Amino acid sequence: MPPPLHILWRDEHLVAVYKPAGWLVHRTGLDAGETRFVMQTLRDQLGQHVFPVHRLDKGTCGVLVMALHSDAARALSQAFEHGATHKRYLAMVRGWAPEAIEVDHALKPDDAPADAAVQDAHTRFRRLAQLTLPEASDARFATTRASLVEALPTTGRRHQIRRHLKHLAHPIIGDATHGKGPLNRWWAERLGQQRLWLHAWQLTVPHPVSGVAMTFDSGLQWPVPAGWGPGHNMAEDANLSLSAIPSADWQRLFAQLPWHETPVPAP
Repeated sequence: MPPPLHILWRDEHLVAVYKPAGWLVHRTGLDAGETRFVMQTLRDQLGQHVFPVHRLDKGTCGVLVMALHSDAARALSQAFEHGATHKRYLAMVRGWAPEAIEVDHALKPDDAPADAAVQDAHTRFRRLAQLTLPEASDARFATTRASLVEALPTTGRRHQIRRHLKHLAHPIIGDATHGKGPLNRWWAERLGQQRLWLHAWQLTVPHPVSGVAMTFDSGLQWPVPAGWGPGHNMAEDANLSLSAIPSADWQRLFAQLPWHETPVPAP
């Protein structure tokens, strides 16, 4: 049986959980061999039916909200459909991304025919940190660069953040569809795991009954706590229980690599 999901918030109308990387939101014929589904696991965990109102890709981890009755599902689905939600993501990308940039680049669905109409798509990006490793992941370069990027999508197209970062020539590390295979394999070997480095960090939605804006946070800590420099061994930290931190893989990424934080621009 899959392990229980980490619950971030729950009342009688909705529940916010931490979706682990590699889990599907619900069953699909496209992944017939998969056994980990948020809907089924959460239903069994709570002992009641749950209703999906939005989705995260299989490889993406972080905040996922589900309704606990049909009226709440209707209200939340309308909030997502009408742009009344606010999403904040974190991605690890190739190279040094721009300090701040807005991408207004229309997209059509991945599986759409060639003559399908494009849809407006807009994302704001801000670089939080960058690094340079004295190791070559590509024979053309003597070093390897990467960035941590905050992504704020204002539209909700499929794979929008992944495709907009590819458009900027800064694909997400571990993105098998829109990224670079050799680079993904290099990072997977270095980090000891193959995954998409995209994280749903925060989600703000209007409560389906009261309408009050509610912000759910994944618990990921950035900037990293004092003393978590490169090489910090999280497993030996007496104040830290990795089993209690669903985003432990990201916290390891922060702690083990020589990130240089990008200064916040003056207002």
